[in-house]
Amino acid sequence: MSNPSKSPTWIDICICTYRRPHLAQTLRSLCALDLPDGSVVSVVVADNDTQPSARELVGTVSPDLPFRLRYIHCPASNISLARNACLDAAEGDFLAFVDDDSTVSPQWLAGLVETARDTGADAVLGPVRAIYPPSAPAWMRRGDFHSTEPVWVDGEIRTGYSGNVLLRRASPHVEGRCFDPALGRTGGEDTEYFSQLHRSGGRIAYARDAVVDEPVIAGRACFSWLAKRRFRSGQTHGRLLAQSHLRLTQAGLAAAKAAFSFCAALVFVAIPDRRNRQVLRGVMHVGVVSGLLGLREIRLYGDEPAREQTHAA
Repeated sequence: MSNPSKSPTWIDICICTYRRPHLAQTLRSLCALDLPDGSVVSVVVADNDTQPSARELVGTVSPDLPFRLRYIHCPASNISLARNACLDAAEGDFLAFVDDDSTVSPQWLAGLVETARDTGADAVLGPVRAIYPPSAPAWMRRGDFHSTEPVWVDGEIRTGYSGNVLLRRASPHVEGRCFDPALGRTGGEDTEYFSQLHRSGGRIAYARDAVVDEPVIAGRACFSWLAKRRFRSGQTHGRLLAQSHLRLTQAGLAAAKAAFSFCAALVFVAIPDRRNRQVLRGVMHVGVVSGLLGLREIRLYGDEPAREQTHAA
């Protein structure tokens, strides 16, 4: 039970969207939230389409929500600008990002906020659980290649993702920090954001029970999409590594890791999920080499058909 003498905790839930009808399900899933004690919640939807295509949908769903909902049109088709619009619009103590193709679990927000309170972290990540259609390949469902969890390095999380995260707005490592518009079409803007947050001294925690579900659409349930995604992820990592003075050394190390991964794939050639995991790991390391050498990053957003395109990466 909340303490009436204690000031409420204000939380903004931010959703960037681009021509995604699933946004209605994302918004309606918020109705079932078990709210943190002493909290007040509002929702911000940032529409990244050149035309305000989500305005009508938001207007239709808004009366069903128990929260104040604000609609922002930021017509740039650039996910970084949409995320930055959310940062500018947020007014609360905390800001939570969730993607427009996800649905949140009832304990999602409470799990993020409780972890932030317990740890004092500047950012808290939650897991993104992939929901596969029956038509997805068996190896893909068995290996769960689309779910997202943080990577731990020497007992800490050094970067993050925007599909399920809470930010402490008053943190000196969050306040004034923006997503890079130059990465708003290639992707990787969230990886850079959280890497820089960590490098500045910010702490990133993990709330294991703060789950969001993300359906894997047909266009993503294939090896080629995964390979493109891993390559771009590697490019982003390589570009961050290139800021050091060991570019050639890092490129050589990444090339060796790629070669090892491709050789390991041969060992598991008869086990599709393990084989493909190694191939994808090799593709990622090739992307690292590409990023270290400064090659042009592939563009993930803006080229897909409108029905499947998303700017909530």
